[in-house]
Amino acid sequence: MRVVSLVPSVTDTIAALGVANRLVGVTDYCVAGAPNDAVRVGGTKNPSVARVVALRPDLVVGNTEENRSQDLDRLRDEGLKVAETFVQTVDEALDLVFWLGEVFDIDAGRMLDDLEAAQEEARRRRPATPVAALTLIWRRPWMGVGTGTYVDDLLASCGFANVLAGAADRYPRLAAPVAPRPQVVLLPSEPYRFTDADLAAVGDLVGDVPTRFVDGQLLTWHGARTADALRCFSALAAQLAATSPPPITQ
Repeated sequence: MRVVSLVPSVTDTIAALGVANRLVGVTDYCVAGAPNDAVRVGGTKNPSVARVVALRPDLVVGNTEENRSQDLDRLRDEGLKVAETFVQTVDEALDLVFWLGEVFDIDAGRMLDDLEAAQEEARRRRPATPVAALTLIWRRPWMGVGTGTYVDDLLASCGFANVLAGAADRYPRLAAPVAPRPQVVLLPSEPYRFTDADLAAVGDLVGDVPTRFVDGQLLTWHGARTADALRCFSALAAQLAATSPPPITQ
């Protein structure tokens, strides 16, 4: 089977399942697991349809959030089979792994067992009172993670409560002061790479709130990284619950 992946986390998961050799095309942002001989077909938002078609894939794997619908429709119009994924929960990440096992006719049991074990570990470790968290994903403009997202469900599974739960948008734009006030601000390394240089501006946005730099791929890439993410963020939630004061309601 010849496959083109337009989703970095799917590329990563396919490689972790041991079938990276089936990938004939990947995006420029597929930095983990992509074989060296796979053709780079452009970005997730602007793939070259002509380049994908020329590869004659049996399947193109896209994503509702990461890829534009018009690009996926153009590939379908060219006669290609396109599977459109949209993982919004940890359980759906397990479903994705199971589906990939079926697509490639391989046994995904080891990865699935590890994911389920990590879910159980996170349930046992989850603090009785969730840690109120703000997860930022962009600056200029400030944007955070709302509900209905994989990141929100992952963090909730680990013992965090999203202070943006009432926002109308899945990735709302933010202005100071953010209310309710979080106990911690999570600053991932992608899609925007937060560094020490951003801390003063984060303070202007939320006030004197503790911050934690976190691995953006671990936070946002579903599939092969989900088990490690559950273990990492459940440990962080437990640590913060033991040391943080309760949130200030506003």
